Amino acid sequence: MPTYRDDAIVLRTHLLGEADKIVTLLCKKHGKVRGVAKGVRKTTSRFGARLEPFTVVDVQLYEGKSLDIIQQADAIDNYSQAMSHDYAKYTAAMVMVETADKLTDHDFLPTHYMLLNGGLRSLAQGEHPSGAIVDSYLLRALALAGWSPSITRCAVTGDEGDHRAFVVSMGGVVSDGLAPAGSPKLSDGGKELLIALVEGDWAAVDKAEPAVSSQVSGLIAAYTQFHLERHVRSLAHLERGVSEAVS
Repeated sequence: MPTYRDDAIVLRTHLLGEADKIVTLLCKKHGKVRGVAKGVRKTTSRFGARLEPFTVVDVQLYEGKSLDIIQQADAIDNYSQAMSHDYAKYTAAMVMVETADKLTDHDFLPTHYMLLNGGLRSLAQGEHPSGAIVDSYLLRALALAGWSPSITRCAVTGDEGDHRAFVVSMGGVVSDGLAPAGSPKLSDGGKELLIALVEGDWAAVDKAEPAVSSQVSGLIAAYTQFHLERHVRSLAHLERGVSEAVS
């Protein structure tokens, strides 16, 4: 199958030579693909503008030995236009595509593509606060990888209860007796907000107190970086209380 076609989301690009780009794509069927777009930096390029991050494209590629060759790209949804004029949307989108890039290095499900596409669409349309959209995306993406945090049961014993200590390295909420000294404790409404973000209960998410949302966001950011085992650079540009959430 030397030539193939797929829907894809542009995750990132790198310059190559004087006129080319290496484009990292998350394809709906083929997973993560790295391809060369030849001549796209020339003013005469037919599809250079369609291969910007956050753009959804119908792309045709030719299989190469190390990198595929992008032969054609037609825009399906250009979310990059909405992101480029809004710093909060742009940084949230960067966190999402960087996380998707790392999570799909070795394991890919079509749901990864659908989840990212839906999150970027919601950001572009401004359906909810950018921070809440990225928090919901991170929790759902981690769940696809098998790293969903324990919220209603102790992550160690599995016992139900009003556990408030959230310990990133232990997998979520744990009982007070097992929580290391100084572990952050969820504020009132914190557990409910985590559940709402996972389930997509936006009515509950939008009603959350700002202080609770801020704390939960910091915990989600810390939890994400712990499980990815790599620094998510874009998270540094979001307003997060990561340092106080790590335990």
